[in-house]
Amino acid sequence: MAPIPSTMKAVQFQRNGGVEVLEYVDVPVPTLAPGHILVRNHYSGVNYIDTYFRAGLYKAPGFPMILGREGAGEVIAVHDSISDFAPGARVVFMSGVDTQSYAEYCAVPASTATALPDGLSTELAAASFLQGLTSLTLIREAAGVQPGQWTLVHAAAGGVGTLMVQMLRAIGAKVIGTASTEEKCALARKNGAEWTINSKDDIVAKVKEITGGHGIDVIFDGVGKDTFERDLEMIAVKGTLISFGNASGAVPPVNILRLGAKNIRLMRPVLNPYVDEWQDRQRYSKQLFDMIISEKLHISIHKVYALSDAASAHTDIESRKTMGKLLIKCN
Repeated sequence: MAPIPSTMKAVQFQRNGGVEVLEYVDVPVPTLAPGHILVRNHYSGVNYIDTYFRAGLYKAPGFPMILGREGAGEVIAVHDSISDFAPGARVVFMSGVDTQSYAEYCAVPASTATALPDGLSTELAAASFLQGLTSLTLIREAAGVQPGQWTLVHAAAGGVGTLMVQMLRAIGAKVIGTASTEEKCALARKNGAEWTINSKDDIVAKVKEITGGHGIDVIFDGVGKDTFERDLEMIAVKGTLISFGNASGAVPPVNILRLGAKNIRLMRPVLNPYVDEWQDRQRYSKQLFDMIISEKLHISIHKVYALSDAASAHTDIESRKTMGKLLIKCN
């Protein structure tokens, strides 16, 4: 194995702003703390939350900040306190803001890493892990979707949406997908959405027509501000609204009394509490990997960007014109 260099390439920002604040720079390779492994990143996943920290919607823990909360690659060193991983192992990982995977190397807590099975490529692992686990936990734990329920997935051609539609269809739910173009609607239908609605149309009226006036039993909304009011209109009595993203901006404060007219269950879940426990992460990871290896779940990759071109990845994901997962090739 090649020696570990003292410096590496990384993408960081020193102030909030547009994509112009992203800097491709040389920084020291992280040192290992107890409980950590050093990973030579092959890929880093690009997520909307990265743009939130860059723009200032979410507060950066400090400046300069290296972005990236997930990645996949090869273990090249382990702290003496670690026995579960050895150099040469392929892993996928996700953690908090200290992950810093927009870089050639990163030191991650071993507890946040998962070994990859032989039948799964590093690229597919990076493209599916965070969003696949998000989809699984939102469908099974947050919503508890049952066969035959009416479900609606906003941004059904996005990274989470493409996976969520496939998983809901496999359960036997009735799936409606929304997307901003006919091309995206076609992708949602290909993935299993029985009905699609262009998000520029009157979604509420279309849902009423499709469901025969019943409404949607479970809504999965990663868009946020632009769709939330319509969600409250088209949700069914005793329906569940899962708001899990802010692609169009944060949802304004909600008067809780508005939920009473239909006995709506409103949730704003995040992934980590569902998989913080080691056994939960391993269980969901195995389910996800098995679905990919058996080709029951198709992973759509929009584009793989060079590390030096991270700004283009942010421009593209913020345009809401992408379909599938965006990856950064780190090495």
